[in-house]
Amino acid sequence: MSTDNLEKEGRPPRSAAERIMMALKMHGALTSAEVGARLGTTGEAARQQLVKLAEDDLVADERRPSGRGRPAVRWHLTEKGQSRFPDTHAALTVEILRSISDVLGAEALDRIIHAREATTQALYEEAMADCVTLGDRVGKLVELRNAGGYMAAAEEGEDGGLLLVENHCPICAAASFCQGFCRAEKAVFENVLGDGISVERVEHIVGGGRRCTYVIREAS
Repeated sequence: MSTDNLEKEGRPPRSAAERIMMALKMHGALTSAEVGARLGTTGEAARQQLVKLAEDDLVADERRPSGRGRPAVRWHLTEKGQSRFPDTHAALTVEILRSISDVLGAEALDRIIHAREATTQALYEEAMADCVTLGDRVGKLVELRNAGGYMAAAEEGEDGGLLLVENHCPICAAASFCQGFCRAEKAVFENVLGDGISVERVEHIVGGGRRCTYVIREAS
């Protein structure tokens, strides 16, 4: 099955190749054994699929020291593989934003970003109306972000805080053109999660990270 668009029609990945690419997108570099475990197959079967994907320049291998013996071989998505998770209407979006900035000025672009921020915040606040605990609100935020294509998940942090992880950014091109979008999204998180909650971004796709990660904790 073609892997030209892994988000086509919002359906989950079906073929082994699609499932492997989704696993690498969600979890970063993995060994063939780790891929096999996630797919419910053997490491050798996963390795054969990875080799095929490598022939199409969708994945590549890297060798990392792992104590004694041979270095562990881990697989990751290439730039071409990353492009299978599209930035929706990227070129058109950037062209429109550039035109707004050039014709109407930077202040007009800022007003548009603020308007989007206000609309998003109102939507999220309505969806969280029945959420009581911080965990409830973060869980609902994950649902909302997944609905927007961010491939989000909540995890426990090492210090007892919560992590909001976004493995994909469907507005990456727009955010790269104007990082006001990233600032606005973080502000929405802070506002909807409640007073006394701090939100710190520790990984950033636009800054070269594999994913965006936010540390969420109650302010001391």
